[in-house]
Amino acid sequence: MDAVKLNPRDAGSFFTRPDTSRSGILIHGQDAMRVALKRQDLIRALIGPNGAEEMRLERMSGSDLRRDPARLDDAIKAQGFFPGQRVVLVEDATDGLAKLMEQALSSWQKGDAMLVVTAGQLNARSALRKLFEGDRQALAAAIYTDPASREELEAELVRAGIREVPPAAMNDLMALGRVLDPGDFRQTLEKLALFKLGDESPLTGEDIAAVAPQDADADIDDVIHMVAEGSVATLGDALARLGGQGTNPTTLCIALMRHFRLLYAAASDPQGPESALSRARPPVFGPRRDRMVRQARGWGVMRLEPVLALITDTDLSLRSARPLPGMAVVERLLIRIAMQHGR
Repeated sequence: MDAVKLNPRDAGSFFTRPDTSRSGILIHGQDAMRVALKRQDLIRALIGPNGAEEMRLERMSGSDLRRDPARLDDAIKAQGFFPGQRVVLVEDATDGLAKLMEQALSSWQKGDAMLVVTAGQLNARSALRKLFEGDRQALAAAIYTDPASREELEAELVRAGIREVPPAAMNDLMALGRVLDPGDFRQTLEKLALFKLGDESPLTGEDIAAVAPQDADADIDDVIHMVAEGSVATLGDALARLGGQGTNPTTLCIALMRHFRLLYAAASDPQGPESALSRARPPVFGPRRDRMVRQARGWGVMRLEPVLALITDTDLSLRSARPLPGMAVVERLLIRIAMQHGR
């Protein structure tokens, strides 16, 4: 076999459908969570869901091997009680283990356990990386911090059991994957699979919004939507609740600025407000996107510009050295903006 340094596309395929004739693989990268998820996928594909219980997985750390170097070769050569592929996992490996790994790979024979090694970010001069990239029987895969590709997302969806995904929902998931931590994104997909359990209808933005991580300041969001929609009649009670909760006026003003800047970007985007909101960080989708599209179209660019200037002036006043009744100032701002809606 030729030495192989897996590119991201080939690595994704190998992690789900591994070639068991390989002696081992080095998985390395800056993001420990991404490395751990890929390692988890690979081991599941190699030994199945019950492999650990059947003692076909041997785990050890780099520090374990430094104390007991002979443990690695013993684990690779050991014969299991249960039939099936065996794996020896070495986590947090460093260049100091390169010679030990070289001995293990050189003595590897068909029927031995596959060696799976994880490490942090390794540069091109790394002895460990050079070993796995140059070995004819082994593999090396660098895990980058780039957002998941469409192919990787499709594989995650299959793994979660989600199959009917129209293009619009796929775009929403791609946008969400760009802003969530990989572990959080995988948990979101698992929640989505449970949410859709027994529901054969295609995935929608509403489904995604129902399980996506929610903003902790939901009450503030409700108030800002009331302002953006001119709901003056219900605004007073909502502001009273925020005041009773001890909401920081500067926090409320910042959230207001963020919302109206997003409306301005949506209203001024030549591709339309839906496109702008989908590209936002974090992305806006589902019922919230529909709501903000209506808000952006209702306000328009020309009427949003003076609103942004008004919010900026209020924010500067709150941050000034002059003592101000902060919440009263922000409440007045909110009511003033709400009353401008529809004029």
